[in-house]
Amino acid sequence: MTPDLGAAARVPRFRRNALNSFLAALVTLGTVAWATDLFRRAGLELYGEQFLAGILGIALALAFLAVPARRGPTIDTRVPVYDWILAAIALTAAAYVGVRYPELSGMTLVRPPDGMLTAAVVVVLGLEAIRRCVGLPMLIVVLCFIGLALLGHLLPGRLEARPVSFGQVTYYMAWDTSGIIGAPLRILATVVIAFILFGECLTRTGGSLFFTDVSLAMLGRTRGAPAKIAVFSSMLFGTISGSTVASVLTTGVVTIPMMKKAGYPPSTAAAIEAVAATGGQLMPPVMGAAAFLMAEYLAVPYAEIALAALIPAVLYYVALFIQADLEAGRLGIRADAGTEIPGLWSVLAEGWFFLLMFAVLIGALFWFQVSAELSALLAATVGAVGGLFLRYRGVGLTLRGVRDAVIGTGYTAIEILMTAVAAGMVIGTLNISGLAFGMTMNLGLVGEHSLALMLAVAAVISLILGMGMPTIGVYVLVATLIVPALVKLGVAPMAAHMFVLYYGMLSMITPPVAIGAFAAAAIAGSPPMKTGFVGCRFGWMKFVVPFLFVGSPTLLMQGSAPEIIRDLLTAATGTWLVSAGIVGYFLHDIGPWRRILAGLAGFGLLIPVSTDIALWANIGGGLIGTALLAAEWNKAGRIKAAGAGRHEPGIQ
Repeated sequence: MTPDLGAAARVPRFRRNALNSFLAALVTLGTVAWATDLFRRAGLELYGEQFLAGILGIALALAFLAVPARRGPTIDTRVPVYDWILAAIALTAAAYVGVRYPELSGMTLVRPPDGMLTAAVVVVLGLEAIRRCVGLPMLIVVLCFIGLALLGHLLPGRLEARPVSFGQVTYYMAWDTSGIIGAPLRILATVVIAFILFGECLTRTGGSLFFTDVSLAMLGRTRGAPAKIAVFSSMLFGTISGSTVASVLTTGVVTIPMMKKAGYPPSTAAAIEAVAATGGQLMPPVMGAAAFLMAEYLAVPYAEIALAALIPAVLYYVALFIQADLEAGRLGIRADAGTEIPGLWSVLAEGWFFLLMFAVLIGALFWFQVSAELSALLAATVGAVGGLFLRYRGVGLTLRGVRDAVIGTGYTAIEILMTAVAAGMVIGTLNISGLAFGMTMNLGLVGEHSLALMLAVAAVISLILGMGMPTIGVYVLVATLIVPALVKLGVAPMAAHMFVLYYGMLSMITPPVAIGAFAAAAIAGSPPMKTGFVGCRFGWMKFVVPFLFVGSPTLLMQGSAPEIIRDLLTAATGTWLVSAGIVGYFLHDIGPWRRILAGLAGFGLLIPVSTDIALWANIGGGLIGTALLAAEWNKAGRIKAAGAGRHEPGIQ
């Protein structure tokens, strides 16, 4: 049975009271203080891990106080006694890790009793917090990896791991920098929370209204305008929220009814919204939380990740936009002349400070080389100040609104931080047991004679692991297990990481656990599974583009400008042809044979020129595409002539 995500979205996520809101604000303010170096300026010299232990303790306490042990149709605002006890124990244990970290972090082999007891508490309570905040699938994955670490020495052949005890695994996960207080928690507790605050300031000052109005002003007079508005506004909002479901539930409640009213079937309307929202995590300049982890793994500035992600994201949205337009043509949906369309310049004039927020963010990241977290905080400050003194369609900020944005950021961060805890546990078990090395070696043997086979295996594994799990958790798993094998086979590190990120996120629209599609289906009133399959059709580019940029680095902005432009133009043309073949509409309805030819021509043009077979594939695709276009223009001329002839005098 498919869960009613629409109903779930209406259930309050957290118990909100004064104490919980104070703790949530502490999470946000701690990130701000760390990013702006306030601790050191105040004379408090801390290891980064000590700061993370403090954030961990607050987040764990908040997980028990704000998130009920069981979710139901209603939420009991009263905190049970056992949750008070668990919160106090978790906060105390994490604080002990922070205080004793310099002395106990390197004692995995000795494992003093106080360190062992603290580690056991942190791990056990961390697992329960993962279940509450992230969900049972993530908990099961973590437990499976812990089990693999403990039993890995019994595995056959190259999969055999070194023997480790339960105490070693537990201590390592809690105290080592490759465990809970490692890179995932560091990135999410600093960079990602800063971007969440940026998104909160943008949303609370009317940013979502601004995005919708800009989309309406630009596209409202075109064929199939509601679907195009959904694509554009969801892309803009999704890149800020970093969450597919959040984007669907925010923009979809407006765009899905608009599409249905225009004539799109409910499943099509829901699928377009879900696919558009999913791509937001791939669209620079913000992208999703996993992109910041990618920058950490690759040891490159985040700006380099955002630049590499630009062309694949553009192709993804070009494919979706073209299909929305062609679908409108096939369904006979025309421009709605009766809709009141705002002027683009008037929208921009009223909401200019939203553009300033993005200008500050992009300028700080790409021009002044400011750290990602500080860039986000600067942009958030611009938004908060603008919201205090300016209004967009009557929406703005008060000082209380600024306070609410800080608190809201902390609440939103709970689930993300618990995902980081899960990721740290998985990485810790893989490192201490040596399982990562064995799995990478065996995956490398699979693709030893065929890179295409290895990519197919990596895609399937990423897709399966992504079912029902947050993007961050999926990315950490596949980046740890699969990427080293791809790199060993000659795939560029950037391309390998992008490949698994794309396929890990596909589960948002791919049945049987298509969370984004199910959320959109609940709004549209369409069958969830059907919506997921329709979403796969509209999101076909996401299945294809990872193979393209593995074959050619030009699509990741690596190469000369002429090569990049050439491959982008041929890929965009190929996207149009493949989309026409999928929808069955070019300039007019096309039959099965022309659909097949359009698809073949499109895939020929999609292959980057720098690959071995690209030249002849591009030439063949270009010739077939030109012939199809000429035939369509000829058909259009005949139809127009016949229509004019029917209106000539004397012709009945």
